[in-house]
Amino acid sequence: MRTFLRVLALMVAAAVLPPLTAAAPAGAVALPAPSIPGDPRGAALPRFTGHAVAPRPVAVPPVPQHPFMAANGSSNVHGDAYQSDTHEAPGPTGRDLAVRSRLQGGLCGSVTFDSRGRIVTVCMTPGLSPRLMLLDPHDLSAVSSLTLPGTAGTSPTEVSGGGYFYLDQLDRAVVPTKDGAVQVVAVRGDALVTQARYDLGPVIGTSGIVSVLPDWSGRMWFVTGSGVVGVLDPASGAVSTHALRGETIANSLAVDESGGVFVVSDHALYRFDFDASAEGRPVFTWRAPYERGSRQKPGQLSQGSGTTPTLIGPAAGPGGGYVAITDNADPRMRVLVMARGKAGPEKVCEQPVFAPGRGADENSLVAVGGDLIVENNYGYVVGDHALLKGMLGGRQVDTEPGLARIHVDYAARTCSLAWSDSSERVPSVVSKVSLATGLLYTFTHPTADELRSARRTGSAAMPDAWYLTALDVRTGERVWSRLVGALALPSPPPPPPPASASASASASARRLVVVHVP
Repeated sequence: MRTFLRVLALMVAAAVLPPLTAAAPAGAVALPAPSIPGDPRGAALPRFTGHAVAPRPVAVPPVPQHPFMAANGSSNVHGDAYQSDTHEAPGPTGRDLAVRSRLQGGLCGSVTFDSRGRIVTVCMTPGLSPRLMLLDPHDLSAVSSLTLPGTAGTSPTEVSGGGYFYLDQLDRAVVPTKDGAVQVVAVRGDALVTQARYDLGPVIGTSGIVSVLPDWSGRMWFVTGSGVVGVLDPASGAVSTHALRGETIANSLAVDESGGVFVVSDHALYRFDFDASAEGRPVFTWRAPYERGSRQKPGQLSQGSGTTPTLIGPAAGPGGGYVAITDNADPRMRVLVMARGKAGPEKVCEQPVFAPGRGADENSLVAVGGDLIVENNYGYVVGDHALLKGMLGGRQVDTEPGLARIHVDYAARTCSLAWSDSSERVPSVVSKVSLATGLLYTFTHPTADELRSARRTGSAAMPDAWYLTALDVRTGERVWSRLVGALALPSPPPPPPPASASASASASARRLVVVHVP
């Protein structure tokens, strides 16, 4: 069964665990991917704290189903076209939790599900070609894989060329590739088959494609790291673009049923629309600058908003619906809410969050009805050095704590804190809400002192431990927390068999790193 939790666990675990395994040599049999190795020091840590709960569903208006995307909750990293990060499917209640894992040589940041409930993801390993993978949702084995063009960069946090992609209504992965194209790959039975490929190189040059999403008419919109916003007509292959001069883009986009396409750069939030009268070009209907602060904070990909725009309410509603992002203001970052209709970006309200000089968000806001949940990623460091440190038994850097729910009164045009948590440390996680259980799910990384307190010991060395944590979405209180792993250096893999051996399983040589809690 396709569940909300599988979406959460697959995305997050792939983002926080390091690449270890290279592709199998040509002609070699792929070796079974091992489980994530565990640090023996984690054996004394509490496996579970808190208590199981009965589901308490949250009633909110549904997000409209996009006609050219897979079912809501399954189509892209943020779940739907509004980028709400809420799911109607149930997550775990804390009862009978078990942990399984599988080691994968790459970062697999976006996870989708086809109509048969199988996992479709893109995995990127620095210096190697990205791979589109079809995985069995039960044992997490590779059903099929397809090598995509180009080579991933050296940064583990690079998102262009496959970090963002979407699954359409026909079980086709629409993926930006490292060589400047948009590739459409169908899931046919147990195979991945390329159906179309659109070369955007002549209009974008060498700039990496960060993300692609369809508008409500089926045109494919894309954004590049250098600030190009473009639209591709898949029927004719026609491409047109609009360049944001002196601005960069590091996040995905959101689309609504009015034809609006919402993009955030490192300087401003935009609404774009397709203008058939202007030779079919993308035009920005309005531009809303925001405070971008004085620096790129630790935990950010750029100096600016780290959030993909989040849409709230239908486009037929007041103000044409609403859109929310975070800024990068000093000394305190803020959650910003604006009307998103064509009339212009009328500000609804803003709410400062987190400690002065210690707040940064590099993940999309979670929209629970009209309210918004924000996480603090300040201090998160990922890179070869940090990952190797964790693998050798050390600890990755501690991040600043913080989660908050912002209540928005749209009639009064005011924002306020519904609740604020100053203890949970969420390094860089696409936190999710299950509307069926009323819980917010995230992965937390306690400090060494916090682990000592939980273990009730004065031992100097603490493992690099990670927990799946559930909070009550109404109050922000922690309900339960389950240890999912403490990293350790694995034993070297056995040597590959001779080249003369069968190569029938070579497509599964690199598997997704996952933590799976049924």
